[in-house]
Amino acid sequence: MATLAIHGDELCVCLTGLEKLAAMYGGVRVPLAAVSAIAVEPDPWGALRGIRAPGTGIPGVIAYGVRRATGGRPDFAAVHGRGPAIRVELGPTAHFGRLLVTVADPAGTVAAVTRGIGA
Repeated sequence: MATLAIHGDELCVCLTGLEKLAAMYGGVRVPLAAVSAIAVEPDPWGALRGIRAPGTGIPGVIAYGVRRATGGRPDFAAVHGRGPAIRVELGPTAHFGRLLVTVADPAGTVAAVTRGIGA
């Protein structure tokens, strides 16, 4: 299962080997300064934007990879299952506009990242 971790001054989406394969992407690193908001997303399937390109998706089951929509920056998704995920909104300096990631402990991860950003 994917994790969010702070490494130095970056927020990292760490993917397992199978998740990297499904996402067709090695992982994501964004500057902590680019994080404008982070929250638990109770309905990650409703929060997905755009179409996957590249990536893997089965509606309601998995959505891994880059999500592209017209008129904006792409999003990155690593979503599976029916539980909540974490939504990270990113400022204009980041390559992605939003990260949407299913993690084992969404509330705990949001709290940990929030503490890390404030440090």
